[in-house]
Amino acid sequence: MHRYFTDQRHEVLRHQVREFAEREVRPRVAEMEANRSVCHDLSRLIARQGWIGATVHRAYGGMGAGHVAKTLIIEELSRVSAAMGAMAQASQLGVAKIVHFGSEEQKKTWLPAIASGDCLPTIAVTEPQSGGHVLGMATTAVRDGDDYVLNGRKIYVGNSHVGDLHGVVARTGEGSRGLSAFLVESDSPGFRVGPQQPAMGLHGFSFGELFFDNCRIPAANLLGREGDGLSVAYSSSVLYGRPNLTAVSLGIHQAVLDETTAFCAERQRYGNPLADLGNIKLKLGRIQSRLLLSRLSAYHAVHLLDQGLPCDAELMNAKLVNVESALESARDAMDIHAACGLFTDRPVERFLRDAHHIVAPAGTSEIQLLRLGELALGRARGEWSSKLADLLRLEPSEWPEEGGTPAEVPAPAGRSEDTTATVPGQRTGPVSGRSWCARPR
Repeated sequence: MHRYFTDQRHEVLRHQVREFAEREVRPRVAEMEANRSVCHDLSRLIARQGWIGATVHRAYGGMGAGHVAKTLIIEELSRVSAAMGAMAQASQLGVAKIVHFGSEEQKKTWLPAIASGDCLPTIAVTEPQSGGHVLGMATTAVRDGDDYVLNGRKIYVGNSHVGDLHGVVARTGEGSRGLSAFLVESDSPGFRVGPQQPAMGLHGFSFGELFFDNCRIPAANLLGREGDGLSVAYSSSVLYGRPNLTAVSLGIHQAVLDETTAFCAERQRYGNPLADLGNIKLKLGRIQSRLLLSRLSAYHAVHLLDQGLPCDAELMNAKLVNVESALESARDAMDIHAACGLFTDRPVERFLRDAHHIVAPAGTSEIQLLRLGELALGRARGEWSSKLADLLRLEPSEWPEEGGTPAEVPAPAGRSEDTTATVPGQRTGPVSGRSWCARPR
């Protein structure tokens, strides 16, 4: 095993994502910063690499690579552009509801399209009046024959302007069992996206408003059963939202260190590099120390997810540590850059702006501390990582042969290459025949 719970396949994948990000994403960053508009074509290009399907089982055309692989994909994209890392994580978050609660027909319909990059999913929970208080939402869904009719509004929806399939939680009754989740296609009658609003950071990424005005969808688009909406929202946030945003923060943090050390090496003071000054070394040391701790907490948490082990607390802590550490290190980097950091010809001010965007989604740092405090007092609620362990655990059959060269994955003994694979939890579908760590696009 390599450092931080990765193996050779993970490191091959990391190299591929990093190479792609440097080649395809970095040249577009200046344009995204200048235009502050949604970057549709680059979002689609990233999706076509197959990375949105990192945790989609190979029987549905996904990578079947797990949460460690998903984390490093998001980290490497975010190291170059947090906006594009946020784009990838938002649709990977949108995968969770279908993987965890989708029917067999819904999985067969949507997961292959998501895995191929033809469909970008989202999840829409937050509302203007209730904010992060899920039970306070007012959007309604009323059964009308073979359809449901939705009315209401959602805000801060990641990939709002590029999404094709929105996972919407709406009220179908009273109380905590009165929330249900639905799949709403972007061309559904009565659905529209609000105008894009300028934001502080993450330029190129969209997180806007969705409107439902007598939006009619088939009853077959109900996820799970009526009353499962709260479970869909919470499980997606805990098991995907927190680690995904952790990975974005980690990518930003790595970029902060890379940029700041390069600046200190090239900047001269009194005839010597800035890096020779003791106080600068101390600040760099703090950044490095925070980054080491952040990386360990991030990858340890998702490693536990891949093992199917209880890890809700580790996921909370990883987001807390990574978000706060990235912000502290970005501030230290601004101190080191001094006046130079205030100008946009250097990216350090972008790192600080982008880092602020990762604080609130999937629970602020105060929420993570509150939940960790409840754990310390023995009052923790049930763990989603335990409840859905069978769907989170990487099965041996999901891992292709180890190695970094493109190769067909051999069929299991007694099974021909074109047969149907059985997915954990009785799901079936066509086998994806190529190793996830060597996916040419």
